[in-house]
Amino acid sequence: MTPRDPIAILPTHEVFNVPIDIGDQDLWADDLALREWAGRLGGPSIISHLAATGKVFGAAEVFEKADQANRHGPELRAFDRQGMRINQVEFHPAYHDLMRLAVSQKVHNFPWAHGGAGGHVGMAALTYMFSQPEGGVMCPMSMTYSVVPALRAAPGVADEWMPRILSTDYDPRDIPAGEKTGALFGMFMTEKQGGSDVRAISTTATPIGTATGMGADYRLHGHKFFCSAPMCDAFLVLARTAGQDLSCFLVPRWRPDGSRNALFIQRIKDKLGNRSNATVEMEFSDVHGRMVGDEGRGIRTIIDMVTGNRMTCAASSAGLMRQALRQALHHTRHRSAFQRRLVDQPLMRAVLADMAIEVEAALALALRVAGAMDNAEKDADAQSIARVGTALAKYWNCKRAPSLVAEALECHGGSGYIEESIMPRLYREAPVNSIWEGSGNVLALDILRALTRTPETLSAVFKELEQARGYNGFLDRAIDDLRADLAMKDGQEGRMRDIGCKMALTLQGALLCQGSAEVADAFCASRLAGRYGGMFGALPQGCALDDIIERIAPES
Repeated sequence: MTPRDPIAILPTHEVFNVPIDIGDQDLWADDLALREWAGRLGGPSIISHLAATGKVFGAAEVFEKADQANRHGPELRAFDRQGMRINQVEFHPAYHDLMRLAVSQKVHNFPWAHGGAGGHVGMAALTYMFSQPEGGVMCPMSMTYSVVPALRAAPGVADEWMPRILSTDYDPRDIPAGEKTGALFGMFMTEKQGGSDVRAISTTATPIGTATGMGADYRLHGHKFFCSAPMCDAFLVLARTAGQDLSCFLVPRWRPDGSRNALFIQRIKDKLGNRSNATVEMEFSDVHGRMVGDEGRGIRTIIDMVTGNRMTCAASSAGLMRQALRQALHHTRHRSAFQRRLVDQPLMRAVLADMAIEVEAALALALRVAGAMDNAEKDADAQSIARVGTALAKYWNCKRAPSLVAEALECHGGSGYIEESIMPRLYREAPVNSIWEGSGNVLALDILRALTRTPETLSAVFKELEQARGYNGFLDRAIDDLRADLAMKDGQEGRMRDIGCKMALTLQGALLCQGSAEVADAFCASRLAGRYGGMFGALPQGCALDDIIERIAPES
């Protein structure tokens, strides 16, 4: 809570020339770029919900609870006082308040509960907004949203769990899911020896009875090394069956007979950021699980969940960048140096405008990919864009976030480097999305696979780019250069980071041509002109800085 009426006249000096508290933010109404792109790519049916949630999510009280939840992180309670295993993680009350808020506003299930057009765009926009005050809660929200396509691969499982996912009641009680008013999901894949190489997984699954295959019950034995949101009600897990192929299993916290499942939490990891969210190491000692999807097709079954998570990672990183930019703009509007406000000084204006261009490009890319997901079932090109775009948007947005947050922190000077500010928390949060669901190299290779295994994917990408041809000469040249780079097969794997960068920038440029001319022209002149070094504030002469900065947020 912001202190009331602080004393500015102190015994030795007067406190002045310091920014006022930013207070309540309207994360929808104050964000012109979000309103334009969500309307353009998602359609009118999602707007009323986004408008309502943006006001709620931006309340100062929500930001304060996020601060509390990260300062007072989760604690492990492996045993009760009699020494019996309970495998629980306890959270600060503020974390539960944030979870309750997110669930009540459908951040975990919007496309499935909405049922209309633009559901995934709405999900991306909700992620973008909620990630601004708090990133940790987005982990169980994203996984619950993303699990639905995998559950639908096993109709009996979907029939049991979908009503719980569609609930907007947050029920934190550690009891069987059938006794709760709602349920959330997680996903455990990573093991000590494998990391991103899931084919190195050693956890085994043995049938409990004579039945095998989809829908059958198994006992899982092994371990998982990175298990986030361990108090969710169920988890998708990969394990090896007798044929040594990986299969996908739904592992509930509680067995069907009402006893605790043997999910033995070993410890909570002491993470750099994302500290409100528990990430644990876990051992499976004959854990009960139910096969989801076909036996031996575990990676194929779970890949749709990975796709959804990657989209939310891209949207979340855009949200982190947006809040960092918003904080920098507020500070520079209320701080003066050398007889001028910081925001009125040429170099600072160039930095702010450049960051604004970056944020809008990241937002547009995330929402465009979400829009492709909305149309993937009925449009082959949309399916192709969704396939390569989730990897591309996650790769690029998550790479850009740490640099932008660091630049925004620098705009504050020393006051941005102290823990009373939100900036250190945003800075610690910024790298996590790059690591979760595939680091940069993994994603670069996934982009390559998407382009080479299905030639129609490459055609769909260039069809999208060619629609913008003629708008800007720099963009036209970038499209041609990208086509030439992709045609050169020699050493292509080793060049995929560079190709991924060029593809992301070119696609962002083509997207921005649909929106603000000032933003699009500045983006193409700075990012696609052949001299881009990635440093914020190095915009070429002639960019419409005033118009671009005004788009960030209205000046109160």
